[in-house]
Parts: sequence; structure tokens; C-alpha cells
Amino acid sequence: MKVEEVLREVQKGTVSIEDAAAILNKEGYSEMEYAKLDTGRKARTGFAEVVYCRGKADNHLVSIYKRIYEKEGTVFGTRADSRQFELVREVIPEAVFDPVSGILKAGPSISEPEGKIAVCTAGTSDIPVAEEAAQTAEYFGTRVERVYDVGVSGMHRLLSRAEQISDANCIVAVAGMEGALPSVLGGLVSCPVIAVPTSVGYGANFHGLSALLTMINSCANGIAVVNIDNGYGAGYLATQINRLAVHGPVGQKK
Repeated sequence: MKVEEVLREVQKGTVSIEDAAAILNKEGYSEMEYAKLDTGRKARTGFAEVVYCRGKADNHLVSIYKRIYEKEGTVFGTRADSRQFELVREVIPEAVFDPVSGILKAGPSISEPEGKIAVCTAGTSDIPVAEEAAQTAEYFGTRVERVYDVGVSGMHRLLSRAEQISDANCIVAVAGMEGALPSVLGGLVSCPVIAVPTSVGYGANFHGLSALLTMINSCANGIAVVNIDNGYGAGYLATQINRLAVHGPVGQKK
């Protein structure tokens, strides 16, 4: 980011003086021995650092949450469990946890909701991954329309919601089993479709591999595919697309 861009963001209030100083000093991170928090990420990309909770040592996780929350006033994490929530809540009483998606957060969303994306699932069992996508997008300032359990085993359910889906700037399609939902949506709408394969399915689903291969090989146009169960990645990408639809390229306004 150029100096002029950094100063412009400070003037608008979207970048703090501390973050601007870190960027200009080419540091951009906060040293914690076991972690280097990317304090300049929001200024560079428009998205603050997100905490991946699974596998982190208890003291590391709690210290990371505490440091980010103290600095930013808000913190967002994925793949947490109820035990980690209790640990974080001891130092951040405002922390909230969603056991369905595994989202552990404290503080307000990054910005007010704008635009619109639709998050669709083939089945109810796909909702945990879908909620990870939806709540990620909401945290980063995207309005989300949830359309759940509209898989191809009952096409009339999807068609009954077609009008609500068609005016979205992007669609996140979450499906396990054979993973056909994104292909159907790709043939119905004009906006980009982000396909998310899930590990939901019987033995030959191979923990999501069958859905992944179906989505990669889709004959429908305008479909991009993220990794198996990667709701966070889909929500992040959908927000980037939504921001472009609302504001146009960086530095321009519609």
C-alpha cells in the first residue's frame, strides 16, 4: 500500500494511527513469541486477521484473543469448541459462541451490512459449514440471505426460493453427497457461485471427495470451488465479490 493510500485510510477513519505507523514502518505485526499477529492486514486487504482455533494450545489461544480484542475492539475465530469458549470468556466476558458453526467472537462486526449474498445448502446436515460461511460474511459487513435444505432430491424447494436467490451479488452453495447443488444454481442465476463441498455423505462420499470432484467438473458456468468444509473461505470470497458489486473497484464508488 502506498503512503498516500495509507494516509487516506487514516483520514477516513478506516485505519488507526497505530496500524498506519506499522505499515509505514514495514512491520505490520505484533510479536507474541509463538504468534505474529498481522496488525496491518485490515489496512492491506480490508479484512482483519481471523483466528483459527482448532489445535491451538489453551494459553496461546486465550492470549491471542485478548491481544486482538484489546487492540481492535473486536475479534473473530473459527473452528472453536465449547471448552475454548469458556477459556476465552474468562478474559473477554463479552465473547459469544455458536456451537453449530464453531464461530467464537467478541465485539461488533467490522462494518454495517450491505449488498447481499445468498448462502444455500443441499441439506440440513450441511448447515454447520454454511453457517461458518454466513457468519464470516456477516462479520465482514455483508447482508446474508439463508436458504437451507434445497437440494436436488426436491427441486421444487429450490425453485420456490429462486426470486430471493437471483438478486444476490454472489451465491455460496454448500453440499455434500454428490454435490450437485452448485451446478443447478449455476444454470439458474447470473451471479458467481462459490461451491463448498462438505464431508456429509455415506461411504463412497469419501469424506467430501465425491462432492469436490463433482463441483470441480461442473458443466455450469460461473462456479468456483473452495476446499472441503471450508465455509470460512467461501464467506470471505463472497464478501470480496459483494464489496466489488456494491462499491466497484478499490478507490471507486458506484
